[in-house]
Amino acid sequence: MELFVSEGNPHCLKVLSALEVTGVQCRVVPFLSRPALPALLLPSGEYLFSPNAICRYLFEVNGQESSEHSNQWLEWDATDLQVSSNKIKTCFSILCTVLSLFSTPSYTNCSDSASACCQKGHKSIELHVFSSYSPKDSAWFDRVAAIHSCQSAAQKVLQGKGLQGLKSYLQRQPAPQSSQCRDTEPCNINLCVVSEKDVEAAALTWSKNLNADPLATDKRHPILPQEGKRNVLVTSALPYVNNVPHLGNIIGCVLSADVFSRYGRLRGWNLLYICGTDEYGTATENKAREEGLTPQRICDKYHAVHSSIYDWFQIDFDFFGRTTTQKQTEIAQDIFWRLHKNEFLVEDTVDQLRCEACQRFLADRFVEGICPYCRYPEARGDQCDKCGRLINAVELKEPQCKVCKQTPVIRSSKHLFLDLPKLETQLEEWLEETTSTGDWTANAKQITRSWVRDGLKPRCITRDLQWGTPVPHPDFKEKVFYVWFDAPIGYLSITANYTDKWEKWWKNPHQVELYNFMAKDNVPFHSVVFPCSLLGAKDNYTLVNHLIATEYLNYEDTKFSKSRGVGVFGDMAKDTGIPSDVWRFYLLYVRPEGQDSAFSWADMALKNNSELLNNLGNFINRAGMFVTKFFEGCVPVMELQQEDKKLLAVVGWELQQYIQLMDRVKIRDALKHILNISRHGNQYIQVNEPWKKIKGEDTERQRAGTVTGVSVNISCLLSVMLLPYMPTVSQTIRDQLNAPQSCISTMLHGTFVCALKAGHRIGTVSPLFQKLEVDQIEALKKRFGGQQPSACHCASSRCGPRESQAGDKVRELKAQKAEKAVITAEVAKLLDLKKQLALAEGKSSEPVPQKGKKK
Repeated sequence: MELFVSEGNPHCLKVLSALEVTGVQCRVVPFLSRPALPALLLPSGEYLFSPNAICRYLFEVNGQESSEHSNQWLEWDATDLQVSSNKIKTCFSILCTVLSLFSTPSYTNCSDSASACCQKGHKSIELHVFSSYSPKDSAWFDRVAAIHSCQSAAQKVLQGKGLQGLKSYLQRQPAPQSSQCRDTEPCNINLCVVSEKDVEAAALTWSKNLNADPLATDKRHPILPQEGKRNVLVTSALPYVNNVPHLGNIIGCVLSADVFSRYGRLRGWNLLYICGTDEYGTATENKAREEGLTPQRICDKYHAVHSSIYDWFQIDFDFFGRTTTQKQTEIAQDIFWRLHKNEFLVEDTVDQLRCEACQRFLADRFVEGICPYCRYPEARGDQCDKCGRLINAVELKEPQCKVCKQTPVIRSSKHLFLDLPKLETQLEEWLEETTSTGDWTANAKQITRSWVRDGLKPRCITRDLQWGTPVPHPDFKEKVFYVWFDAPIGYLSITANYTDKWEKWWKNPHQVELYNFMAKDNVPFHSVVFPCSLLGAKDNYTLVNHLIATEYLNYEDTKFSKSRGVGVFGDMAKDTGIPSDVWRFYLLYVRPEGQDSAFSWADMALKNNSELLNNLGNFINRAGMFVTKFFEGCVPVMELQQEDKKLLAVVGWELQQYIQLMDRVKIRDALKHILNISRHGNQYIQVNEPWKKIKGEDTERQRAGTVTGVSVNISCLLSVMLLPYMPTVSQTIRDQLNAPQSCISTMLHGTFVCALKAGHRIGTVSPLFQKLEVDQIEALKKRFGGQQPSACHCASSRCGPRESQAGDKVRELKAQKAEKAVITAEVAKLLDLKKQLALAEGKSSEPVPQKGKKK
């Protein structure tokens, strides 16, 4: 067993006292940092972190079982005293009661030995925090101070100051924060904790050589599953072809999946990343009508736009396809016939919304109205973005056609439905397994549970459109597949266009892990509707193992809007002059992993100037410049001291945290550990001042060389960790350091080794980042802020046309010689509209007085 303790930490006092009394054989390992609690490593490999639990365990190992009286004290300590430590008044009343008991003979007797003190859970640390509240506490403290094992423990833990030092130490501590305060502050649970054992291990690892076989970086297509390897299939939600993606679309799907895919390849996984444009549906038809093109030409045009945007953002797809292909038709129709054969399809006549002005049935996303559940005024015809409930378009209150703003009418039509209730049992069994074994984000689980909890209903899979995958059934030959039945099948057809052996990925659930990346609004279709389609097809399809959904990214304090010119869209980012790696960094830094986040120009400048320029870039540039300036471009000899070894252990710990988080697709959190390492490095350089020591005696020059060599090797590690996030910057760092290719595979397996040995010649070092100036950011903020119409302008635009119509009506009635009362009523309406228009335009609403006629 090993007991981990730290100097100056009074929480370790009781466990060391218990260890001395029991005489249990246990190695005491000092922490180099200061964790909140001691830790006991058990022979089983598990840890105990509670001081009370450690004490109880030590006595039980020594054959001394806790008495009922002792257990009561321990329970009181855990459930009352510790819990109430944030509530001073409550704790004071508890202490008044218990401290009065300390004066009783029974307590005096039981505190005659350290054994009794430990067994009965008299937690001196917590009790003495409130010593100023009761004079009786001093007497109790003096009795504890007289116990030999407590004195011995205090000498070890409290740096020779003894138990009296504990009293002054505790009286200096600030009052605990309330739970309310703690909840508003970010909580870093993974505090860096390294022991002497960790330091020794880090120094040993450092001295090892790089892997002999560097990781193969050239892809050999087609990539297919391999025996004995981790085969990972990554998809990101297919973007609608008719929309230019904005920053929120990019971070929610393709960029997040790209970072994870790059990381997976570095880890040696056999990984395939596919995506493509979703090209069928009413949205494409309407866009074609707007631009005077055919739907196919619209798809060709905007598929190229998407490809160009993703190329600039360095999205490294293995294949970027599209859904308007023959493979899409073949695979979708095959799944359809299998569902039909297995009796998972039903017919029904449904009411639909039809816009008479546009002369077409309206797709769900082209109807907006008031949500019947939460009254949200901009709910779509398929789903409410606010409450997340599934909606039939005819259920919307006050529906409007999004194209012409007219009120649609209800018409009946016969359609085919996927019988989700019939598949519900299979779905729940599968969900139980995959959500418990896979990495599903919390929002993905919650959204899926809410859908299943409310009870599944048959879901329509056909539409009265022309542009789509045709339904092969003879009774429905005039219809096409509904986009959310058809679009996810695009993952399969895009893979089939990549390789004719696509079934090795998509009909191989025992050998392939499937990751889906998307924004939260796409979750139900990937966790319920699409899996039900594949389960019902009964063809051994690969179903999603890990569903990664982001929340929404907003723009400043509003939503992205192409029509209003609000926000940065993919085709605009490259015109800002800011490199794509910086865009990638900031979007990943604010990635909406647990809640909605916002893009902010001011914050982007702050993060660029503080984290990239002053932290990361500053450290890497200084390390490289020291090699160039002081050691003629060659890495100096390094003679590690304890301080250097400790730094290696801390950096190694940060690397392990990075890997654990990336394995669980915590992309934003993992990025923070990269920045932590460069902060450690900057502090290391600043404390050791190699620019001064290089001018000193031989020992100081040697010290400068060691600090420089360690720093430049940390820079090499950072280049590897940055590769998934900032691929161009990562390559630039490795070029400047002339780093061997094999450093990538070695370090991403969790080992921080000395990649740049003494004598290694680096390349030319230059700054990695540029400052974003205030005037530059203000100009960009203004450029992408949109032209918000004023209230007057809005009112004017509403009243103007109505006034014109009213004037035409008055003239028409006069021409028809209508009754005077009718004309008078319409004139009154016209005058009222003129008054409203004058007010909206800021003019006087009073009539201009006419000059009287001369007599």
